[in-house]
Amino acid sequence: MGPASSGTPREIPQNPRPYPAGGSVLYRLTCPPNRTLALPLALVLDAVFGEPPPWGHPVVWVGALISTLERGAPTGSAPRLAFGAAMTAVTVGGAALAGAVAGRLLRGLPGPVALLAEAWLLKTMLSARALLEAGEQVEVCLDRADLDGARQAAKSLVSRDVDSLDTRLLTSAAIESLAENASDSIVAPLYYYAAGGLPAVFAYRAANTLDAMIGYRDQYEHLGKVAARLDDLLNLVPARFTSTLLLAAGVVGGGDLGTGLSITGRDHGRTASPNAGWPMSTMAGLLGTRLKKPGHYELGVGLPPPDLPAIDHAVELVKTATVLAVPAMFGVAALARRVRACLASRVRSTR
Repeated sequence: MGPASSGTPREIPQNPRPYPAGGSVLYRLTCPPNRTLALPLALVLDAVFGEPPPWGHPVVWVGALISTLERGAPTGSAPRLAFGAAMTAVTVGGAALAGAVAGRLLRGLPGPVALLAEAWLLKTMLSARALLEAGEQVEVCLDRADLDGARQAAKSLVSRDVDSLDTRLLTSAAIESLAENASDSIVAPLYYYAAGGLPAVFAYRAANTLDAMIGYRDQYEHLGKVAARLDDLLNLVPARFTSTLLLAAGVVGGGDLGTGLSITGRDHGRTASPNAGWPMSTMAGLLGTRLKKPGHYELGVGLPPPDLPAIDHAVELVKTATVLAVPAMFGVAALARRVRACLASRVRSTR
């Protein structure tokens, strides 16, 4: 038996649903931010259109901002460390703010338009097609015995000096970069978008760009220290996530899963970076090949050096891992929503 009526009719909301009557499914699918659809759509846009022109690329804008700020850096260890910290805060904080503003503006657009715009913004944070094409170009040049062309192509993949690398070391460099950048350029942006939307992925990409430009131990030792540490922190989860996705891709795409697991467990800590060793050692094991950066690290010791088809196999593994990342990120997004709901509930209960 229900509670006794007070005799006063309750006021019934005209439209208690947060979406238009008769259009609930369409609205839920297209109302921004819809990370469920924006994630795969961004990858489709990247596959179809590739990189946008520099004048329309947000990452290029971030790079220009970093270059401008860098010109004002002082001399001296302590002043450069403080300036670098401020640079990092301004760049990453500004990127997060830009992502928040973009997300707010998108909410004022019609659902399908907002979805397409949000997917395009996410696409600009990704570099899947460009990464895969760069790896394939190194393979094409080496297959033609065009060592100079392969070295030139490798420059878009790695920051090391490639002018003295032979065929095997160029092959290794291409495979290493495919594995490492599968995390930095594909999985990590997807992860941060799934977890925190445009503000999070914009902030991640800004931090990653900072690290790529000033996160070195030479003249940037102090200026880039905070940026490098922040990038390490932000990639802790994505790098390990990428390693897991590559192992799953190995099951689907014919990699050596047993060797992949053993080499990952043995060699993931052999790089100076706390993160890069995870996807690279996994790739070495899956391909059954040794990857080497002279003077820095050697992964898969005891395995044969890479041959040319190994690049193509690495490309296919990255493609498969990218596809597998989509449903995995659905889980990340669902978990993030649950965490935010719990936090919001706790905040309300303390008021």
